[in-house]
Amino acid sequence: MPTAEWFSPLLRPELVELKAYVPAPIPPGAVRLDANESPWALSPEARASLAVVLARLDLHRYPDVRATALREAIAADQGVNPDALVFGCGSDEVIALVLNALSAPRPGASHATALFPTPTFVMYRQTALSLGVRPHGVALDEAFDLALDPLLADLRRLRPNVVFLASPNNPTATLFSHDRLAAVLEASTDTLVMIDEAYAAFSGVRYGDLAARFPHAARLQTLSKVGLAALRVGWAILPPGIAAAVEKVRQPYNLNALSQVAALHCMTTLRPEIDAAVQRITSERARVEPLLRAIDGLSVTPSAANFWWIAVPDDAARVSDAMRVRGVVVRSFHAHGGALTRRLRITVGAPAENDRMLDALRASL
Repeated sequence: MPTAEWFSPLLRPELVELKAYVPAPIPPGAVRLDANESPWALSPEARASLAVVLARLDLHRYPDVRATALREAIAADQGVNPDALVFGCGSDEVIALVLNALSAPRPGASHATALFPTPTFVMYRQTALSLGVRPHGVALDEAFDLALDPLLADLRRLRPNVVFLASPNNPTATLFSHDRLAAVLEASTDTLVMIDEAYAAFSGVRYGDLAARFPHAARLQTLSKVGLAALRVGWAILPPGIAAAVEKVRQPYNLNALSQVAALHCMTTLRPEIDAAVQRITSERARVEPLLRAIDGLSVTPSAANFWWIAVPDDAARVSDAMRVRGVVVRSFHAHGGALTRRLRITVGAPAENDRMLDALRASL
């Protein structure tokens, strides 16, 4: 009979460094400001409109494998070739598809490498490890911008297959300098540089100009942060040749029919409501950020996203635990160690949620 651990030698060795993503349970009645979601649901009128569209679906048939209608709408909105788009179950899957397709080691190397600044979106590292791609982080500078000299040095030394640059960056809420992004692109002509625009709606800054200028640039986009997190719809705008290669590793029907139709309806008919919710978030960000700055002992990074990056006086774990007891859930980065032991990320909520957060934060310091 096989032992209980008979499969251990068969596992990818990089899995030793990984933990399954299991969010902490949310206490009943708590304000959830830890996941960078929109605080506003669709209006009853929008829900009714969406229900009519979804009711027309033939659920006994497979979805459109190409997501044709959604593809054409996004391509028209972004001014790109429809064939440049690759869709996934959120941008998480798109990251995995790209890394899977571009995972061959360079000549003379044992592994492919993915490069990114740190701290940044955890799924770049997580996904790279899960696919046998070696992740490499380069620390941001003191202003949470790209540290250009070390980054360019590692680009030359490691010759990564893919570089991920999220702007605005998660968790720092900062935009990277346009000239530094351009410098990375100029120095990496045989590397795919993916600019992650997940939070672009809250900054008003997108990077179509860089994608048009550099043929190895790509853009990563999602609907998750603008009020449609449950749909799990993300996509990349890739150089056409790379898009065709990535399509070969994409599972057929990975974007279900309900998500396709709902996303299209929200991006067209319901677009004014989605845009209004984004504007409400940016207005709340502008209202609350000075109130955060007025709290003694806090350091608040100016936010270009739908969350704040905050340093507390001592231990972020203690502060976040105390806030949870008071019914407000935020994200602590203490487990990352170093300077991040004092860092919290707090999502912009609705006005009443933000006021409750401020009270809980003041009481927890």
